[in-house]
Amino acid sequence: MTDAPTSTVSTTADLHRVVDAVWRMESARIVGALTRVTGDVALAEDLAQDALLAALEQWSDTGVPARPGAWLMATAKHRAIDTFRRSENLRRKTALLGRDLAEAEEPDWAAQLDEVVEDDVLRLVFISCHPVLSREARVALTLRLVGGLTTGEIARAFLVPESTLAQRIVRAKRTLTAARVPFEMPAGEDVTARLSSVLEVLYLVFNEGYSATAGEDLTRPALCQEAMRLGRILAGLVPGESEVHGLVALMEIQASRLAARIDPDGQPVLLADQDRGRWDRVLVHRGLAALERAEQTARDGLGSYALQAGIAACHARARTVEETDWARIAALYEALAGRTGSPVVELNRAVAVSRAYGAAAGLELVDALTDVPALSSYHLLPTVRGDLLEQLGRPDEARAEFERAASLTRNERERALLLDRAAACARSLDG
Repeated sequence: MTDAPTSTVSTTADLHRVVDAVWRMESARIVGALTRVTGDVALAEDLAQDALLAALEQWSDTGVPARPGAWLMATAKHRAIDTFRRSENLRRKTALLGRDLAEAEEPDWAAQLDEVVEDDVLRLVFISCHPVLSREARVALTLRLVGGLTTGEIARAFLVPESTLAQRIVRAKRTLTAARVPFEMPAGEDVTARLSSVLEVLYLVFNEGYSATAGEDLTRPALCQEAMRLGRILAGLVPGESEVHGLVALMEIQASRLAARIDPDGQPVLLADQDRGRWDRVLVHRGLAALERAEQTARDGLGSYALQAGIAACHARARTVEETDWARIAALYEALAGRTGSPVVELNRAVAVSRAYGAAAGLELVDALTDVPALSSYHLLPTVRGDLLEQLGRPDEARAEFERAASLTRNERERALLLDRAAACARSLDG
């Protein structure tokens, strides 16, 4: 910790911003290294947090070191070594008859902590998404340990009380400890199962940012950014996994539309009405490159994320809605439905079919889904049906569908848009 400071901070707020930024970038590596040695993710995070507090206390006087991440790692290691030595001393004092313990050579904790293990972050990702945890716990723990988000940030993002989120994280750590989950990479068939869980968590985080399930905001871009950042890290750690590249491609291309999805008043803008000039072409190119890597590394055909990325790529390549290759999109959705058996995928296929072959063809597929239990409270089913009915010149039926969709969504912006569409249908009847 002898790095000379490169800068000083003028206010407490500035210091907090610097420390937060460093923590966001370095926390996964620090917690991962500590967990490898301690075997206890809760203890590892406590030690890392101690280092964070030390930074807040010392950097205001000494300035920010030239390598702040290395400073935090070194401080966390010292905290860990102090903890180990206290534990050893306690054991020596209590083991009055265990002379062999007192005479034994002290473990070289410093050497173990200094060991360079590139997979520490990857191991941390896998332990955060362990199947022993509930889906909600996996999301919270991943954002906390790997993403470096605070408990308050995660709670605000998912619209739950901070105390509830804090308890969820504590329970998750206790569950991992009680289950004696080892800090190691899964092997054999477990790799696929665990990787699937990891990708699911990242996609859940991204989707909550791309289309918020509740609240007043339609999107939460910060969550999208976090999911993409973690996805890029994962792709770098397991470059031979096609589905990881597929998910990264999907997130990058979808995120390219974020700015165009909302008008200046904060109202949602449908895909067909979006100004494609506002799509982020850098993210589009990154997504297309990731999709190419997914195709190159696929061993048994494209997986579900890569197929979805292929669909997103069709939209990204088209300069206008009319130029979109809807037949190709419909075919990709058919392949995706075959892999997933998801009724939501079938609903999306119906939309593509309507674009490629007419609203009547799409409505026929949608009507086949109306009795599917999994879609009974899914607001997009009546939304799509209302849209197709409106195209077919049946505004009264369309109005009823839009009103039903509005009653099902928990997002205020979406509800307002659906009620506006219902009102427009009613006006067309009056006219």
